[in-house]
Amino acid sequence: MKKTVLTFGLLAGLVIMVMMFTTLLLSDRIGFGKGEIIGYTTIILSFLLVFFGIRSYRENIGGGTITFGRAFAVGILITLIATVFYVATWEVMYFKFMPDFCDKYAAYAIEKARAAGASAQQIQATADEMKRFKVMLDNPFINAALTFTEPFPIGFIITLISSAVLRKK
Repeated sequence: MKKTVLTFGLLAGLVIMVMMFTTLLLSDRIGFGKGEIIGYTTIILSFLLVFFGIRSYRENIGGGTITFGRAFAVGILITLIATVFYVATWEVMYFKFMPDFCDKYAAYAIEKARAAGASAQQIQATADEMKRFKVMLDNPFINAALTFTEPFPIGFIITLISSAVLRKK
């Protein structure tokens, strides 16, 4: 199981890492709205490797059979590896290459609220929320925990679906 998990986990992690670097580096050109869409699409695409990892395990190690539990274990381990890559990539990008990310995102969020016709109170509330968000993200541990919650639920759902679809007795 270790070889399959590592192979597919590292592949998913590399896909997610490369796409995150690319998306974040182009965020000024594409904007935060499109960047978010591209980011979540990338997460979904990278977690498709969970399906292929479970299938590979079933065919090559399980002799064509796999239980839901074993499939889930393989899939969740692949998900965890890819998520660790995602978190590590974000931590490096945020603290080393994009120290102004929160300021740019705050400006985007405030402008979005203003364009939506928000009142001065709502705009101020958005600005205050962005300040609290920056304080949280400036703490590496909270930053890592928040970042973990972005891709992991998607990987978890894909793992559940893949495990159910690929189980075979």
